[in-house]
Amino acid sequence: MDTLMVSISGIRGIIGQGLYPSTIVEYASAYADFCGRGKIVVGSDGRISGNMVKNLVIGTLLAKGNDVIDLGICPTPTVLFNVKNLKAAGGIQISASHNPNEWNALKLLNKKGEFMSPEEHKKMISLKKETHKHYAKWNGLGSLTNYEKGLYDHIDAVLSMPYIDLKKIRRRKFKVALDCVNGAGAYSMPYLLKKFGCEIIEINCEKNGIFPRLPEPVPENLTKTMKLVKKSKADFGIVVDPDVDRLVLITEDGKPLGEENTITQAVKFILSKRKGNVVVNLSTTRAVDDVAKDFKSKVYRSPVGEANVVKKMKQVKAVIGGEGSGGVILPTVNFGRDALVGTALLLQHLTEFGGTLGDLKNELPRYFIVKRKIEIGRRDPDKILNRLAKKYSKYKPNNEDGLRIDFEDHWVHFRKSNTEPIIRCIVEADSQKKANELIEKYMKEL
Repeated sequence: MDTLMVSISGIRGIIGQGLYPSTIVEYASAYADFCGRGKIVVGSDGRISGNMVKNLVIGTLLAKGNDVIDLGICPTPTVLFNVKNLKAAGGIQISASHNPNEWNALKLLNKKGEFMSPEEHKKMISLKKETHKHYAKWNGLGSLTNYEKGLYDHIDAVLSMPYIDLKKIRRRKFKVALDCVNGAGAYSMPYLLKKFGCEIIEINCEKNGIFPRLPEPVPENLTKTMKLVKKSKADFGIVVDPDVDRLVLITEDGKPLGEENTITQAVKFILSKRKGNVVVNLSTTRAVDDVAKDFKSKVYRSPVGEANVVKKMKQVKAVIGGEGSGGVILPTVNFGRDALVGTALLLQHLTEFGGTLGDLKNELPRYFIVKRKIEIGRRDPDKILNRLAKKYSKYKPNNEDGLRIDFEDHWVHFRKSNTEPIIRCIVEADSQKKANELIEKYMKEL
């Protein structure tokens, strides 16, 4: 089965089963034509196939006449930062995010150090047919520069963020259990935490690129890490995905803070310093709205996807944004999800708060999210969503990205998949029982 998926999120597939060397060369070549002549920054998340893919990508870019700046193994946000910092024409991160070992991907950025917009992606794809005609001659090839300092430039920018007081954080001497799933976080997160004066208990921080568990940082994959937090009497646990754009937190008693609470507490901290607009996607918790209301700030919602959140943030000049999957976006460093930024904000927030992470969680608005998906076979997903939109029309449903309906005591978001015959359903309510009951109700209506 061919697993290749092409979207604004990147070119993704299983190595040798959709993501072939010829595929990598074809898309890297079209991307070079999209960027035009100029520097292109390249990084990877360290997974097993990373070197093979990176060599193909770099060789293709050099053959197109582009100079390549190789950052080595580093977080995705490090590539974003360096595209902007080095005034490059573009950037490619070789990472399949939270997908397992057998997957890899090309994450493609524009010259602003952001993920491509739908329009930019469409333009690149249109260049694919003719790209084989536009390789450089022998005396016009690009040059390769290794620039491992790019990671430390990014970390320095994080340490220099507004409202971050290094001395105060260091005095707290936080004890942190750290899980990097043996990905790019192993090259960056221990260094960052040591700069903040933290004592680190490492798990899955080997630099071998072999994921010892399913790499998506959801509670069912983190049982060993949660036990370690409690056993080692750590102040809290930090988990990142392989390319370090998602931040997941574990409280001192070994329980998940909840991915939705990662962005909620970050919004609360930033708004306590600076009032302004906030942007999250349509599937993110209502707790963000409650927090923003306390600070007389406004929340705007975008379709799901980092590029969509960033686009809306720019439109409304947001001071912070993100997604409920543990993604924090702070424009002062990056217009993209950045777990290093999220970590710095958390450490400062906890330092000023004075209590434990569990105590901080208890002061956040409390909601419960349930997620399901249903196979719809050959039925038309648009017809199903239109029927539901008519049924609930008096609640003024939002159809920017599937269908989101807000009720006084809960909300529901239906989204069709672009790759499978399924509809995803997310419900959030103020009790677990109510959320479970409501999702059963909506699944029957589908």
